[in-house]
Amino acid sequence: MPIMDTRRIGSLTVSTVGLGCNNFGWKIDEGASREVIDAALDAGITHLDTAELYGDGESERFLGRILGDRRDEIVLATKFGYRGGDAAGGQAAPDAVREACHGSLERLGTDRIDLYYLHRPDPQTPIADTLGALGRLVEEGKVREVACSGFSADQLREAEASAGEARFVAVQNEYSLMHRLPERADDGFEGGGTLAASREAGVAFVPYFPLKSGLLTGKYRKGNAVPEGSRLSGQAGVFKGKSALLSDENLDLVERLIAWAEARDHSLLDLAFAYLLAHEPVASVIAGATKPSQIHGNVAAASWRLSDGDLQEVRALLDADR
Repeated sequence: MPIMDTRRIGSLTVSTVGLGCNNFGWKIDEGASREVIDAALDAGITHLDTAELYGDGESERFLGRILGDRRDEIVLATKFGYRGGDAAGGQAAPDAVREACHGSLERLGTDRIDLYYLHRPDPQTPIADTLGALGRLVEEGKVREVACSGFSADQLREAEASAGEARFVAVQNEYSLMHRLPERADDGFEGGGTLAASREAGVAFVPYFPLKSGLLTGKYRKGNAVPEGSRLSGQAGVFKGKSALLSDENLDLVERLIAWAEARDHSLLDLAFAYLLAHEPVASVIAGATKPSQIHGNVAAASWRLSDGDLQEVRALLDADR
């Protein structure tokens, strides 16, 4: 197993591959979650990412029970402010922040949260008020660093301008070979331009959905049947549109990327991680897992280093016929 690299998120040091715990309590039970967590820690993953939303709190409870005396070995991230749907109105108000934090601490069985995310922007609460409440939690030692998720470039800049005692040290947004909005200059809630905004603010970028629902694992190939039991197996028949995951356009791109990676003795999975980690200020790529073998593949993938020339070639493949 390769030695895991580390990067910084504020004052925290994290492995470049993080374990997304969104499957715990929803897709897999506590026993299966334990196997995944054990494999992650054994492989050198030190960054575990959950949320109060995941499994309706079960993900946090599983982590609390499973980590036990290994709690100090990892950077534990969780999120608040996304319990009631997309609007999330009022969930980032100061009293709600404190209540959510105390709930997560209890479920996690810990005395502090290392990295505490506002899961989604709250349209009803000024960001300065939220940061003020988070700052008080930092002062009390209940939180070490604070971050945000689902923020646009403008929202990230507003948060940086509003920072007082506390500031966001990371933003977690969707980013992959097939979802490159963070690279683009256009702004918007979906994350356009957030890589540049993160660099400007000195904020770490933490991608989630790096494998685009499994499309970037190489298991879905043009002309082949969708593997039984896979994430997309029950939906292949409805994925016919241009924006659908299993569209001809996407599968053609997958074939181009696989050919490019295999010509260099690597897999599409390797490329999916290597591409993201080649972009500053990406710190740690969050990938979920339901079994230990996925952990091993993700960790091995992160060891590939792309050159500037490699990146230019990959971008040309991504932009072809688009």
